[in-house]
Order: sequence, then structure tokens, then C-alpha cells
Amino acid sequence: MLSVSYPNPSRNYCVFDEDKISARVKEGEKGLIKIQQSLENPKNEEEVLEDLYILNRMLDEGVNGIDKLYPSLSKYNNTKSPNIQTYLAGIYRKTKVPDGFGPLWTMLIQNAINPPKDCPFDPNEEIGGAILDYLA
Repeated sequence: MLSVSYPNPSRNYCVFDEDKISARVKEGEKGLIKIQQSLENPKNEEEVLEDLYILNRMLDEGVNGIDKLYPSLSKYNNTKSPNIQTYLAGIYRKTKVPDGFGPLWTMLIQNAINPPKDCPFDPNEEIGGAILDYLA
């Protein structure tokens, strides 16, 4: 069962079931296959967000092999969801997979033309930061 609370006017980030997330992060590289399968055929946006959050946490823990999930992650490169964009940009920022650079620009331009509505945060902050990290 998924447990994701979306950002709201008083909190500009998602909240997840930390016990579940921590258990998945501890799986390390062994857990990447399950995440890849989930990203390939998600049931809903909440499942995608949870998977992306787990990958971000795994990157913080030094788990190897996440860059190899780019083909599964790239499925979301054209998303309009500011939540997915933000987590995806964070993953690309940390892995610096070469193919992630172009989609970050696309997200930035897409959001400049059609800014996300009813979003309590600006996804372009993370997207722009990821682009700057690529350029550094």
C-alpha cells in the first residue's frame, strides 16, 4: 500500500512512509530490479514518486547501478507532473547520466511556456540546479 502525501500550501514537498522507504533503501542494489519493474509498469503517480524517492535516497547512501536505470527513468522525461520532474531532476543531478541533460532543458522550457498550476513549489529550482551541476 502506498502512502504518499502530496505537497500543499503549508508544505512544499511530498511525505512518504519512512519505515517502508528505509527498508527498501536497505535492499541496495538487490532492490533495483523491483524498482525498475515498477517504473516500467506503474499503477499510478504515487508509485512512481515513491520509486523515485527511494532511488534518490539510495543515491545518498551510495548505492551503485542507479545510472543503469536511465532507460526506465527516461519514460518520464516528458512528464507534466512537477513532483516527478523534481525527483527525476534530483536523480539526474546525482548520476549525471549524459542522456539526462537534454530532457532537463526540455522540462525547464516546457515549464517556462506552461508553468505548473496549483503547485506550492517551483520544480524549475531543482531542474535548473541539475543543469548547473551538469555544466560545472
